[in-house]
Amino acid sequence: MKKKLFTLFFLQALLLTSISAQCTYKNTAFKSGEFLSYNLYYNWQFVWVKAGSASMSTVQSHYAGKPAYRASILTRGNERVDEMFVLRDTLLCYSSLEMAPLYYRKGAREGKRYTVDEVFYNYDEGRCNVKQHRQYNDGTHKWLTNSYTDCIYDMMNMFLRARSFNPEGWSKGYVLKFPIADGNGRNPAQLRYRGKTVVKGDNGVKYRCLQLSYMELEKGKYKEIVRFYITDDNNHIPVRLDMFLRFGSAKAFIVNMRGIRNPMTSIVGK
Repeated sequence: MKKKLFTLFFLQALLLTSISAQCTYKNTAFKSGEFLSYNLYYNWQFVWVKAGSASMSTVQSHYAGKPAYRASILTRGNERVDEMFVLRDTLLCYSSLEMAPLYYRKGAREGKRYTVDEVFYNYDEGRCNVKQHRQYNDGTHKWLTNSYTDCIYDMMNMFLRARSFNPEGWSKGYVLKFPIADGNGRNPAQLRYRGKTVVKGDNGVKYRCLQLSYMELEKGKYKEIVRFYITDDNNHIPVRLDMFLRFGSAKAFIVNMRGIRNPMTSIVGK
């Protein structure tokens, strides 16, 4: 009888920890204090114009009283471009030090449209439980609560996780599939590897980069949301981002970086 009880207890403990362990990942790409800044460009009537700035920061903080990483992305258009298109995005996420998603928020003003998405995660009872919230442009709110036996991610937490992926052995066209959450539900998403190229940042430095497309399933087809050009070294720093917006497209080029974890072996010249 004692052996059966011990076996039952062991299986229950394994169930409770398996989903949480499955959703973790070893961070090898960044450390607390990393800060990246970008020049932002917007395509207006087939002409690329300087649209403002963007920044990305990651620090060690706390979430629900426990140590966690806090990462944020801010995009800010300038007054000149505001006359054509208002771009104000703020993305924030928390992840455990083991890279399990804890929280996500996106506040987006694109044109006259403004929405807020939030996702809250916990891993109670051996499941990935998410509470999702969307505030619409008219001020109305929608809340969802879901529980899954597999891991689920948001765009920011998946990006942090992907920076530690090892691309050795990936061939052009390789696809990594995963479920993605926002304030409105769960949808299939994927990262598609598009090979290597050289990118020159607005800091005048040329980097050997990996091209990764972040894509979401819309109306039965995968739509590219962002294309990342990340350094082909252990940092996997995005030095260029191509963003495909609801009302056009934008690009961001690296201007400055500090607090980098690993040697920048991807630099190929100026």
